[in-house]
Amino acid sequence: MFSRIARPAAHGLIRGLSTTAQANARVAVLGASGGIGQPLSLLLKNSPLISNLALYDIAHTPGVAADLSHIETRAKVTGYLGAEQLPESLKGADVVVIPAGVPRKPGMTRDDLFNTNASIVATLTEACAKHCPEAMICIIANPVNSTIPITSEVFKKHGVYNPNRIFGVTTLDIVRANTFVAELKGLDPARVNVPVIGGHAGKTIIPLISQSTPKVEFPQDQLAVLIGRIQEAGTEVVKAKAGAGSATLSMAYAGARFVFSLLDAMNGKEGVIECSFVRSEETESPYFSTPLLLGKNGIEKNLGLGKLTAYEEKLISEAMAELKGSIKKGEEFIKNRK
Repeated sequence: MFSRIARPAAHGLIRGLSTTAQANARVAVLGASGGIGQPLSLLLKNSPLISNLALYDIAHTPGVAADLSHIETRAKVTGYLGAEQLPESLKGADVVVIPAGVPRKPGMTRDDLFNTNASIVATLTEACAKHCPEAMICIIANPVNSTIPITSEVFKKHGVYNPNRIFGVTTLDIVRANTFVAELKGLDPARVNVPVIGGHAGKTIIPLISQSTPKVEFPQDQLAVLIGRIQEAGTEVVKAKAGAGSATLSMAYAGARFVFSLLDAMNGKEGVIECSFVRSEETESPYFSTPLLLGKNGIEKNLGLGKLTAYEEKLISEAMAELKGSIKKGEEFIKNRK
């Protein structure tokens, strides 16, 4: 039994994990010692797609790196500690994943996290713009609806902005939607796929149940409850952990799933689709999450909204003011940053 867990290469931990692509990617995790960073780094270390794993944080990274380096998979792990080692951690990175930041506590909204996490993301993405401007940047740090505009504005300031390479990781919303729909319908969650569009907070999270594969239907009252649960699932975890943290393990899984999809696409695998919060012209909001066809250079094609029900159109309309407000807040933060 243990050998099956220890050597998962033949059956990837994440759906769609390719084992045939070249295992030569260098991935940097910024915030690798935290509640999301450690399990995320473990999952990445397990992947045959990664040859070098650079772990950065302001504390404990040498220990995390030493621990992970004993695992019998190919990826070479290096740990970097403190601001002076940040540039070195980013050298040659193909993908940078940023789970750094403070977690949500009971009673806190994602907006409450803004001031602390905005500064952290701005500092880290400035280093990325300087030291690995061509890398794919995957932002997990909340509030994503603001931290993606922050990242974009930082890259613009440095003259290296490429909107096809900056991603807000919203995959946890899809993972939750797949799980909850599967539970209600008695399906295998690994075979369910529910696109989730919009943003990554509260009512800006819009699951498109009508576009689920396989097709499922719910009475309107049950549908409203289901969508509400998906939108507030993060709060469900925060409450259940009773002050001890937020969604870390499920977020690490979702983050790893997104990185693996991105690496597959960069390695030439065709038909790789993930939802992500990105620069967008699909709606009146300048950033919006929709299904994206990924390719060697990041976003190959934005697949848009698809056919919506009247109810889903209403949800989008109701989310728009909050979404645009969060985006503006992120942009203004960089404009006013000294």
